[in-house]
Amino acid sequence: MMVRMPLTPAEVERGERLGALLRRARGERSMLSVALDAGVSPETLRKIESGRVATPAFSTIAAIAGVLHISLDSVWAEIEPPVRTIGRVQVAS
Repeated sequence: MMVRMPLTPAEVERGERLGALLRRARGERSMLSVALDAGVSPETLRKIESGRVATPAFSTIAAIAGVLHISLDSVWAEIEPPVRTIGRVQVAS
């Protein structure tokens, strides 16, 4: 049996930002049609959009982003906090 470590607050927040981005990008399209076009279950898409799956597989996000015509770069920019450099050390903001 595999034990999953609890999500960190940062992972939970990132999952919520991802879900919000995907809901906005989906717009008026039905969850069912987007899920089927992406090859994922509607339940999986619902969980991602609601933030319940905070760390979905890359391939799942890539498939959904492709269907919604959003680049993975824009997904990353939305869900990751900006990184600033202090001297030679990168610090998440």
